[in-house]
Amino acid sequence: MSQISAKDVKELRDITGVGMMDCKKALDETGGDKQKAIEYLRKKGAALAAKRADRDAREGMVCIRISEDRQSGVILELNCETDFVARGDVFTGFAGALGDLALATATTSAEAMMALSLGDAYDGETVDNAIKTMTGKLGEKIELKRLVYCDAKDGLVEAYVHPGSRLGALVHVTTNKPELVGELAKDLAMQVAAAAPIVTDRTAVPAEYIEKEMEIYRQQALQQGKKEAFVEKIVLGRLDKYYQEVVLGEQFFIKDSNTRVSDVLSEFRKKHDAEIDVKEFVRYQLGE
Repeated sequence: MSQISAKDVKELRDITGVGMMDCKKALDETGGDKQKAIEYLRKKGAALAAKRADRDAREGMVCIRISEDRQSGVILELNCETDFVARGDVFTGFAGALGDLALATATTSAEAMMALSLGDAYDGETVDNAIKTMTGKLGEKIELKRLVYCDAKDGLVEAYVHPGSRLGALVHVTTNKPELVGELAKDLAMQVAAAAPIVTDRTAVPAEYIEKEMEIYRQQALQQGKKEAFVEKIVLGRLDKYYQEVVLGEQFFIKDSNTRVSDVLSEFRKKHDAEIDVKEFVRYQLGE
């Protein structure tokens, strides 16, 4: 068997990113054949991925990518096991590569990503195999938990990622004057991240949510000894407050606590003689 030099080990480490001891063992096991050693390490990564499949991967990051013309965007959550790994360049670089790939290919789900091929930086591996390789490299379970692609040819996409990358939001606004709405769209993305609405307007609140809330308010009122004749009025009043919490348009604007988001949009329409509406938004908080 040929002698394994420190240079050989370092070259393999530079190629794979795997630790020096693991690289030395891979070269020992493969008689110093670099290509076989790379395959050895990939198989080890796949085996480790299978071994750690039942582990909890609750750390990680929220990653967002937006096209230069702001007409498409991607938000994804990539998970690992520890915050230490989540903050590392290898993990964050991999998350960014996945975001870039999803944006370039207009991929709409995490499942659809698995068969796509990553670029030369990841040896052209499929996302599925690259995740296994990354598991071997980092020694933790790596999981692409969720992903949403947004097509905004009728307006634009803007985003906000909170420092630490544990929370992010993507907002799609429709408009006939996209050159004017960028700053407001960014404010709306920050609004979504901070205030956690679930829908754009109250007509979109699921009926089962409303029924559940009304029943809770009704029972609370009765337990407080309220007269039956007043219970329904109390329920409707509390339901109105519920809408103010979960409906984006009815929330108070983060930059002006006396003004609702719907009023901000109305004022913008009048001031700029422009059309603008929030068509959709996505909010990801790590570990939800």
